[in-house]
Amino acid sequence: MNKLRAFTLAAFFASLVVCSGVLANDPSQADNTTANIAPLSDVYDTVWIRGEDGTVKTLDQVADDLSRFDVVFFGEFHGHSGIHLAQMQVFRALQQRNADMTLSLEQFERDTQPLLDQYLAGEIGEKVLEEDGRGWPNYEQSYRPLVEFSKDNGLPVVAANAPKQIVICVSKKGPEILDEIPMPDRSWAAAELHIEEGAYLDKYRSFIMSSSTHGPDNKDPDDVDKNGKCAKTETEAEVEVEVEAETDEKDNESSAATGKNTHAMAPTGESGEDMSEMMQAMIMKSFSSQVLRDDTMAESIAKHLQNNPGRKVLHLDGNFHSASHLGTVERLKLRMPDLKIAVINPIAVKDNDSPAWTDEDAATGDYILLVREMPEMFVCEARELEFQRKTIKKRMGNKCVYSQETAQQEE
Repeated sequence: MNKLRAFTLAAFFASLVVCSGVLANDPSQADNTTANIAPLSDVYDTVWIRGEDGTVKTLDQVADDLSRFDVVFFGEFHGHSGIHLAQMQVFRALQQRNADMTLSLEQFERDTQPLLDQYLAGEIGEKVLEEDGRGWPNYEQSYRPLVEFSKDNGLPVVAANAPKQIVICVSKKGPEILDEIPMPDRSWAAAELHIEEGAYLDKYRSFIMSSSTHGPDNKDPDDVDKNGKCAKTETEAEVEVEVEAETDEKDNESSAATGKNTHAMAPTGESGEDMSEMMQAMIMKSFSSQVLRDDTMAESIAKHLQNNPGRKVLHLDGNFHSASHLGTVERLKLRMPDLKIAVINPIAVKDNDSPAWTDEDAATGDYILLVREMPEMFVCEARELEFQRKTIKKRMGNKCVYSQETAQQEE
């Protein structure tokens, strides 16, 4: 794989992992563990496995156990219907055992909390919540059931996430931009970020770098074009030219903003050392925006618990944020060390007729949920590369709305 291709893929995955849970899971099935489990016959079929000992559990058994915890994180592959059904089932079961439950959501940003509260109080309609509250496109299918259950039972819902505009700024300018964000906007993101070295950063780096080395050049030639489905797509050369132009444009914008010649670090024609430095800088900015979400969600949950003693929380997030008690989980623990926290992590099986998992899978959660694998996104490598290019181009077009001038105007 050439340097530009590797850089393109690394940039794509660095931008994508912030929002996606499905790509963060590696459903490798080496050293499978099975327990005579019935086949997963459709997307709604799931199997509960206790991580500690690998035993199969019923929903009631899972809920009985999880009811002992202060906070339960339920990681998801965004849009997976089977997982969203299981989330609703768990929430209802936990509320039956603990009346004082709270639903916390990655899927609403902290500045929309007043709208969520108004909706729960019956003061605004659902369409206003979706539009003004910037609900996710799959809100009605995936999260409406849980919000409606909360509304019917008088349960709070926490808009836990950091606003997208602030995340964009951190991904483009680094965490230092937070000092330039005026109030009240600054209060919508965590006061303190934890960007230090550790297992979470290692996992983040590993995911992006391994993803960037699994491009078309590493595929079997017979797999590149299945059944002629690559017809009428741009050639890889055309795609790479556009990506190179977009990368140069981004570098020129950075130069104008900082007065520094960042174009000298452009991927094409640069040494491997320069490429590595540029990719690592890109990864660290991306990781900072990831951590901004993690720390903000952790702070949101902590503030809610501190203001409402005795409540228990079910928090939904993309599974990268909580698998193996990393990400948001470890940041919540830093804020409230005495909390009892449990993690549910989904595992996509390779064989739906004989669901299996590994010891490594089991270690990612107090409970793992075996689910059917999501449909293959692409069967044509050229279309995948084209999608990546379009995603990068779109995200390069995102602008940071905060600046030093913005902060000065507010003073």
